[in-house]
Amino acid sequence: MSRYIATFHTHLAALTTARALGGVGVIAKMMPVPRKLSSSCGTCVRYEAGEACLSAMDTDVERVYEVSREDQYTLLLENK
Repeated sequence: MSRYIATFHTHLAALTTARALGGVGVIAKMMPVPRKLSSSCGTCVRYEAGEACLSAMDTDVERVYEVSREDQYTLLLENK
């Protein structure tokens, strides 16, 4: 399992994505965006899954990162 963080342009997009991830059996938690990352709305979704589950992201997703054990972030998706 890998850890991921998705940032969003709006709180609603974060909530929608957290619910969509839950719908496919992934435990997702909404939380403030880590200081190393920035986000328009300040809310992110943190989750663990076997893959990044990019198809579950709301269309208003800003970025999706894979998080290493040392809290290093690898950018997987950027939506401008």
